[in-house]
Amino acid sequence: QVRLEESGGGLVQPGGSLRLSCVVSGGVFSIGGLGWYRQAPGKQRELVATITNAGDTHYRDSVQGRFTISRDNFKTTLYLQMNSLEPEDTAVYYCNVFDLGFPRTDYWGQGTQVTVSS
Repeated sequence: QVRLEESGGGLVQPGGSLRLSCVVSGGVFSIGGLGWYRQAPGKQRELVATITNAGDTHYRDSVQGRFTISRDNFKTTLYLQMNSLEPEDTAVYYCNVFDLGFPRTDYWGQGTQVTVSS
């Protein structure tokens, strides 16, 4: 059974840091790629960062240089280190695993809330 379990969200002041983790079980960790998405109230879900099996990374422009996505293949865990957090980063963050098929298959975690506020 595929399961993605996020943790590490919370309340942080502007300029602070958080580290999100996502433990992936069910044998899908390396089927294609891994990513983090977020959804703020009243907005569509948006891509934050992705990482391939080869370790290639991609970030949305607004988090480039502040966020770092990484993976531990032994622990089948995905991470998102978030530094210099801004109020605009407030959202529910979702872990994502996707394959390279057509159509693409996606697996999602339940989400973890990140709130940036003073």
